[in-house]
Amino acid sequence: MNEIYWVIMLVLNFALIMGAFRLWGRIGLFIWVPISVIVANIQVTKNVSLFGLEATLGNIVYATGFLATDILSELYGKKESYKAVAIGFFSLLSMTLLMQMALFFKPALSDIAQESLSVIFSLMPRIALASLVAYLVSNLHDVWAFDLWKRLKPGRNTLWMRNNFSTFVSQLIDTIIFVTIAFWGVYTRRVLWEIALSTYLLKWVVALFDTPCIYLARSWFERGKVAEVTGAGGSGDEGR
Repeated sequence: MNEIYWVIMLVLNFALIMGAFRLWGRIGLFIWVPISVIVANIQVTKNVSLFGLEATLGNIVYATGFLATDILSELYGKKESYKAVAIGFFSLLSMTLLMQMALFFKPALSDIAQESLSVIFSLMPRIALASLVAYLVSNLHDVWAFDLWKRLKPGRNTLWMRNNFSTFVSQLIDTIIFVTIAFWGVYTRRVLWEIALSTYLLKWVVALFDTPCIYLARSWFERGKVAEVTGAGGSGDEGR
């Protein structure tokens, strides 16, 4: 059943990010980036069995953050992608600080949430550190690599190439950094290896399946089907 739920989760994530883009343009993508980072860092605390491997949740929603920055790079320029990365980093940092402060409060006798919050967010400092470092390094690389592919021999590389090639390497960087910092010493080496392998493979699958989404996003954009929010800032040509 987990595999079925995973496919449903995949479709749901793509539907949500594309819906946000269609309704609000680049602002919709700016909204999605912190959603993907925050949700992924909560879901990652849950281990599941997928396709015969032990894996953490959060891989799908986190990987869609790369799709968001790739769409921004393709349609609005790399400066807009860097803004999205900065927003995601600030959102994760803010959530970590605020939730750690929340745990310091002494719960009332009627409280039913403290124990559950402690189980999830007591892990957060280490996971957040891992995610902050992995997120910043991998996403900055992704924006840089996508733009490099876009500029390299224009017309001779296609959208799917720059979307997938930049993302594959970036996700490998992200997986190595995150798993090492977050889980080294927490799990046995066998489990650690399975988590790293499954995390990267699942992100890779998401990257392959998000290719139609970036083509659809470009089609909507070129046909004027995207409802840009007034005041989004700039013409979108700067930084290309």
